[in-house]
Amino acid sequence: MDQSQCREKLARLIGEESRSLRELAVLLDREHGYLEANDVASLEGAARERQRCVARIFRIDEERRALCSDLGHPLDLKGLEALIRWCDPQGTLTGGWGECSAAATKCRQLNDRNGALVAARLTHVQARLGTLIESRREAVTYGPKGGYSQPSSGRVVTTEA
Repeated sequence: MDQSQCREKLARLIGEESRSLRELAVLLDREHGYLEANDVASLEGAARERQRCVARIFRIDEERRALCSDLGHPLDLKGLEALIRWCDPQGTLTGGWGECSAAATKCRQLNDRNGALVAARLTHVQARLGTLIESRREAVTYGPKGGYSQPSSGRVVTTEA
């Protein structure tokens, strides 16, 4: 593959990834609204859409990593940047790659925000469940006929003979 072909392929991949990341940001924002509204049915549909979008982003990333590998570059950010410098010495891809990186950062922030909301809700639900479970537990004592029983009044009575 020559420089021109590589640049064209990278431009296509960067464009696809940027579009997919913008779509993911919209989906994450929509998901946040569903989380706030406790709209479980819509949230399930949004989760499926988000998963499809994330799968598309992974596919694009794998294609980009394969391009790096095929041309002898490491599969990390430095390898990708070296590949971009080799195939695009004029720097025409730099702006698109910067936009793609910014979109990924935004998606990470939105996902973290959604994760924090889910964690807070989960903590709240766990606290409620804990309260419900504790309120239903009554002490089990040894009864007068030798078996275990639950006290009915909660009072202790003493007798003397």
